[in-house]
Amino acid sequence: MTTNPPKLKTTVAANERVQKLKNAHEQKYGKSPLFYAYAPGRVNLIGEHIDYCGYSVLPMAIEQNILATVSVNDAGTIQLANTNPHYKDFTVSCADIKIDRDDPQWYYYFLCGVKGIQENFGISHLAGMQCVLDGTIPPSSGLSSSSALVCCAGLLTMEANNKSLSKVAIAEICAKCEHYIGTEGGGMDQSISFMAEEGTAKLIEFNPLRAIDVKLPDGAVFVISNCCVEMNKAASSHFNIRVVECRIATKMLAKARNLEWSRLFKLAQVQAELKVSLGEMLSLVDEVLHTEPYSREEICKTLGITPEELCTDLLSANTQHVTHFKLHQRARHVYGEAERVLQFESVCDSEPAESIQLLGDLMNQSHASCRNLYECSCPELDQLVDICLKSGAVGSRLTGAGWGGCAVSMVPTEKMDSFLQAVRKAFYAPDPRKTTMEKQSLFMSKPGGGAAILIEE
Repeated sequence: MTTNPPKLKTTVAANERVQKLKNAHEQKYGKSPLFYAYAPGRVNLIGEHIDYCGYSVLPMAIEQNILATVSVNDAGTIQLANTNPHYKDFTVSCADIKIDRDDPQWYYYFLCGVKGIQENFGISHLAGMQCVLDGTIPPSSGLSSSSALVCCAGLLTMEANNKSLSKVAIAEICAKCEHYIGTEGGGMDQSISFMAEEGTAKLIEFNPLRAIDVKLPDGAVFVISNCCVEMNKAASSHFNIRVVECRIATKMLAKARNLEWSRLFKLAQVQAELKVSLGEMLSLVDEVLHTEPYSREEICKTLGITPEELCTDLLSANTQHVTHFKLHQRARHVYGEAERVLQFESVCDSEPAESIQLLGDLMNQSHASCRNLYECSCPELDQLVDICLKSGAVGSRLTGAGWGGCAVSMVPTEKMDSFLQAVRKAFYAPDPRKTTMEKQSLFMSKPGGGAAILIEE
């Protein structure tokens, strides 16, 4: 698990997608790629919005990925092109890499990965690079296309500059460097992108980072369906508002129990300090935090801080405008969801005859919590989840940040064909726009492998 990301030999002519990308690279830059790099998307089976609170999550990599060609130059520039004409070409000097948080274009995610590797190794003169990128992960769909791009860029920058890191180390770097674009995520996406292994989901634990194999039950498959509402985490404040609410809830709970609250930032830290169960933390939330939204004034009064300290120490750049915070609901979701992740893993380990139904129930509970307590769903996602359950899924839930994107459903294998047919008919067929998107919006995925470098044989 701690070894370097793999280098795999490939026969380009035998891989139509790689051959096509090689041709595009040669046409664009007048030379062949030196190597190729890819990083997969992921689907989170359960454990939403809790990685940045310090809790374990349970994702798997999907077959869809970001693939890049790479050649190295002495021009001191990074040149980027994309096979999708929607994404414009971009060139930047290696000596002048800047990331604009207010304008989250696709190439800025790439530069996050470059900058993370550069800063980690203290590289004063980055190798110039020419890259063509191709993505099969639906963008802004909750399947981690942006993090896959960051991871792919970090991996290929490391290779182009003759550096080496373990999977764990590069995953941690890529998780931190995505903060350059303003998303305060917790590391799940980057961890599974590098640490995934074909055929198994992973329980990802943090502090220290490690991945534990989770064997999914026989007799069921996971189907991903896109509600066709796009959600770019960095382009809105929805995501970071939840991060901030959890951070403030951490302080309030810690202060209520006379802990040294100023040094605690994650809800998991409060549980660790108190040495109590997740069930006891849920009781503490009900006891300490009221259900009505908290005003800035009440938070400042309770914590004994100034409005200026609230803004500088607890709020992020794109949440300075928020006036009220739902602390009880957010903390209750996090502790409840953390418990569901552990139950999900335990059921997978024990494999009782009724395990598929038990896992489905946990997924359904997760979606209800995301919808009602974390308020990160949307009407289209709720409609899609409802249709999936009526079409034969034993469990269905939003996956990813929410506010759009995808649902993941657990479907008994024997119901797979009828499930797909029913979802197509009920959700995609009535809307011509959704019908055109259906091919990349409704698919089954098995656990895929992690990020890798490809070298021509």
